[in-house]
Amino acid sequence: MSVAIRMGDVPAAIGIGDVRRAAARLDGVAHRTPVLTSHTLDGRVGAQLFLKSETFQRGGAFKFRGAYNAVSSLAVDALERGVCAVSSGNHAQAVTLAARLCGTRAVILMPADAPALKRAATEAYGAEVVEFDRYADDREQLVRALAADRGLALVHPFDDPFVMAGQGTVALELTEQAGPLDVLVVPVGGGGLVSGCATVCAALMPGARVVGVEPVASDDVARSLASGRREQVTVGRTIADGQQTASPGELTWPIIRALVDEVVTVTDAQIVDAMRFLFERLKLVVEPSGACGVAALLAGAVRCDGLRVGVVLSGGNIGADAFAALMAG
Repeated sequence: MSVAIRMGDVPAAIGIGDVRRAAARLDGVAHRTPVLTSHTLDGRVGAQLFLKSETFQRGGAFKFRGAYNAVSSLAVDALERGVCAVSSGNHAQAVTLAARLCGTRAVILMPADAPALKRAATEAYGAEVVEFDRYADDREQLVRALAADRGLALVHPFDDPFVMAGQGTVALELTEQAGPLDVLVVPVGGGGLVSGCATVCAALMPGARVVGVEPVASDDVARSLASGRREQVTVGRTIADGQQTASPGELTWPIIRALVDEVVTVTDAQIVDAMRFLFERLKLVVEPSGACGVAALLAGAVRCDGLRVGVVLSGGNIGADAFAALMAG
């Protein structure tokens, strides 16, 4: 991977060249997802919004981009042994689908309380699923032990340069589709998506502000930006299961610290309000983590009056019963 910029004394894990190479690798494999607009939403927020709808990506979320870029870049001998990952669902589906497309197998470490739809889809793609307790077990230790014990290549959900570069293609496409932006709003978990997107913004739209959004219950990145160092939090309970991380990644953190302007937080109630708005007004089914950017905008947490704002709707993997229950609550 190329190193195009430096974060203080720490080389950046990726540069714009890596994102462009990922885009070439994904061409014809990943979907070029649509950018949607809404006059009603613009009026509510007081800005011109461009919604990058990764709900229409293969596997139902942006995660396929990074997973395929990573798996397809593995050496032949690694592909012959297989891959593994830890995920509550979206990365699991993405890695399993990427593995199938690349002719290998996937073993997925998944929380026991992962959404049933996501587990079913992961198994349907052909994965072997191994359960763990997200509130009691150390997921990093477990997945690294799994990789070592079975000789599998670990595809990390965010702390992998190929994953980060693949996720950055979301912003690369958005700039091509919507033109220059003043603000880019991105959901944040471990930081793979926001670090990739921030790398693109720094190279192509250096004046744009990058704003991350995470749930109040898992505000590790917001706390880290406030303190200037990687903070560890106790993972809280939230409907935004894709963002329940304890700390930003070792590789993603230097990019976040240098290139992300702020991280704001939203409550579960605000996320549900955003999901309802997107469903009723744009006819979109967006999962909780995917709706958190719109939630922050509707709540007035992002300064953007009169500006051109890109928003990543990161995924739409939620079952009908779970979605109906949230809408009825």
